[in-house]
Amino acid sequence: MTVLDARALNRATLARQLLLDRADLPVLDAVAHLCGLQAQEPQEPFIGLWSRLRSFAPTVLSDLLTGRRVVRTHLMRRTVHLVTADDLVAWRARHDAMLRQRVLGTYRRELAGVDLGELAAAGRKVMADGAPRTMGELARAVVDRWPAAGPRPLGEMLIAGLLPTVQLPPRGLWRTTGGARYELVSSWLGREIDPPDPDGSDPVGQTLVRRYLAAFGPAASADLRAWCGLAGLPAAVSALREELVAFRDERGRELLDLPDAPRPDPDTPAPTRFLPAFDNAILGYHDRGRIIDDAHRGLSVAGARVVLVDGRVAATWSVEADTVRITPLGRFTRAERTAAEEEGRALAIFLSGGDSDRVRISASPG
Repeated sequence: MTVLDARALNRATLARQLLLDRADLPVLDAVAHLCGLQAQEPQEPFIGLWSRLRSFAPTVLSDLLTGRRVVRTHLMRRTVHLVTADDLVAWRARHDAMLRQRVLGTYRRELAGVDLGELAAAGRKVMADGAPRTMGELARAVVDRWPAAGPRPLGEMLIAGLLPTVQLPPRGLWRTTGGARYELVSSWLGREIDPPDPDGSDPVGQTLVRRYLAAFGPAASADLRAWCGLAGLPAAVSALREELVAFRDERGRELLDLPDAPRPDPDTPAPTRFLPAFDNAILGYHDRGRIIDDAHRGLSVAGARVVLVDGRVAATWSVEADTVRITPLGRFTRAERTAAEEEGRALAIFLSGGDSDRVRISASPG
């Protein structure tokens, strides 16, 4: 079985994630290809798409949100993701059990005496009028029935675990702030989520495997679980095995992939790219060694924005007074510094609406 080293996996990841060369895809198609973008920080998906698409106009994504073709919702790993409306409708039921269990993992003691079926029915009754509500408003509307649980556990279980909901604009629009207000998927999109497959064949699980490999492969089953949070996909993987190809990584793990998916030459040059906080190019794997050193793994979990140099995390970045500030994690060569400055200037122009192209690079450590 062919062994793919870290550099080969890195270049495959960059290609699938549209980070090896900016793509000409429409924004909606890019969101679909990437299986959504992690979006608990509302402005970060704009940066993620800017780094991946040529001529990205942020107003296009805002229009997709207000036009109800893209939505913000709790989905993979119970984190807020920006996904297409079609994917939410198709995928949400497959995530139901995981979402409930993850909320219970945080609030099991508080929710011990709560019948979740009754809680879901009470929440649906409140939300049936189609009026947007915050999580707190929904929780306060039902807390009298379960006072011992408390509003926060009830609200999180309803919004993230029991009721298919979306976060409404203006939250998530370009250069706009707004609190999280929710509406049922059925009210916002005018359609119900697809029900689970009645015969247990799990076509949605198989779709998730294919879509994940197209955007993240080659990858191990543990990587797939780390991305979606679902434990029950071995049967879907088994059902697809004959149409997949297999490799091994340097640790001996089996990696699965779509046969015709891009696996570039490991020596393919990789451009400098700026990633937003919690970017799935890093968080979409159990083994993140293909893109970030173990010593820096905590940066992605902490929400640091990072810079890829030669395809790997080599710096963090922030914005202060319309200036993109880059902090190297190691020494930059002169060429790497120049590339970071050029891409940083372009990012500063994008973020400031053309008002600034200022970049500052801190001294390299040691």
